[in-house]
Amino acid sequence: MCHQTVSLTARYLEANGIPTVIMGCAKDIVEQAGVPRFLFSDFPLGNAAGKPHDPASQAQTMALALDLLESAIGPRTTLQSRQRWNDDAEWKLDFQNVDRIGTEEIARRRADFDEVKRVAKQRRDAAAGQQTDAAE
Repeated sequence: MCHQTVSLTARYLEANGIPTVIMGCAKDIVEQAGVPRFLFSDFPLGNAAGKPHDPASQAQTMALALDLLESAIGPRTTLQSRQRWNDDAEWKLDFQNVDRIGTEEIARRRADFDEVKRVAKQRRDAAAGQQTDAAE
């Protein structure tokens, strides 16, 4: 989900008396939006809740978020998780960097994306057909 959208939604909820903690990987965006409490994980986008397929990482992230909800002493509090994606920062050079992805991998990802679009269009067209049938 979009970090900016989540951040603005959190600000709205906070303004209406509902406490929030944002868990995110885009520190610049979330801090710019001015959320009250932010748990930053220096992970690739899409992994704010912990490492995939790693329940211990996810549980630790959730525990940190709940601790932050309880312990933040003022607005715009950011806590950085101590977890690391891996032992070095090499993933930052590779993450979504087309210069470091081979042409075969780019072609595979394009084909996957095109297939998702094809299925979505097929479903949209089928739903539109059902609506037309129901209206008649």
